[in-house]
Amino acid sequence: MTTAQQANPPAPERYAALALQIRTACVNNCRDRASARERMRQNLEHAGRALAASKAFIRQFSGSEVRLAVLPEYFLTGFPMGESISEWRDKAALEIDGPEYQALAGVARDCDLYLSGNAYEVDPNFPELYFQCCFILSPEGKTVLRYRRMISLSAPTPYDVWDRYLEIYGLEGVFPVADTPIGRLAAIASEEIQYPEIARMATMRGAEVFVHSSSEAASPSVSTKELARRARAAENMAYVVSANSAELTEIPLPNHSTTGMSKVIDYQGQILAEASPGGESMIASATIDLAALRACRRKTGLSNVLVRQPFQAYAQSYGEAEFHPANLLLEQGRPRVPQKGELVRWQRADIERLAGKGRI
Repeated sequence: MTTAQQANPPAPERYAALALQIRTACVNNCRDRASARERMRQNLEHAGRALAASKAFIRQFSGSEVRLAVLPEYFLTGFPMGESISEWRDKAALEIDGPEYQALAGVARDCDLYLSGNAYEVDPNFPELYFQCCFILSPEGKTVLRYRRMISLSAPTPYDVWDRYLEIYGLEGVFPVADTPIGRLAAIASEEIQYPEIARMATMRGAEVFVHSSSEAASPSVSTKELARRARAAENMAYVVSANSAELTEIPLPNHSTTGMSKVIDYQGQILAEASPGGESMIASATIDLAALRACRRKTGLSNVLVRQPFQAYAQSYGEAEFHPANLLLEQGRPRVPQKGELVRWQRADIERLAGKGRI
């Protein structure tokens, strides 16, 4: 986990970013760990082939070099559908530096780009649990960013073991920003695009480009996630590269419920490229212009909505407003496995408490 430190990291002024919209064969119906890992291997190989071919095509027909690629949310596994925390951890969670991450590092090296994706993973500091992780791998195959999803209704998060997590990783490990030759990169996980604070924490640490792995329902109307994607870009004066699943197979849900909407958005909230619903696509590819972004951030006037923020004025109100308590999975400083349905029960309790106080 790294955080931006340099004021102006060396970077190409312009390069192509790709939000690769690909399918996932889910592991839910796999009979055991071995068969689940085999399906994950097949998903990974498919992603690698699609990525290499897409990069070559974009270079040939547009002359642009893809330096950043984003894969969809849980592209190796799909999501848990009734499995317990222990079951899903065993079946679908990756080990840090395990074979899947090693293979993904090989894809990043072979394609010579920064590769971002999203997976469930086990942390040796919290072996009873798993976290949903957004990662960025460098062209050398090194992990330059690991962000664990902070808000989830179906998986443990760092906030559930907050005191212990901060003790190990610190606040910059919770909201990391990678200082790279293609700019300062940060990650947002799926639904978290709807929460301004998640993106803002990284912006305060210098983030310029947000990678957003998502898996969401396609809609002809403007969804809340779509509104949020453009808002996060504009309010933080940052690019958003958002990749959605093309389809989810091997589960009972209709395959193409999750499809389309992969896109690249510029620092003014304008959509530069977007993939259509209905299948896999490399169409969501567009130019990241770091020089233009940095020039815009350094202009005076009303349009610079970032530097005029009085963040300290908000700090006390945030500190006093407890909508959801921390450390619910810590008992005497040790993590525990949540019971089935416990995370939903937390939400019901929060709603009742806040309604009783007249907050909602």
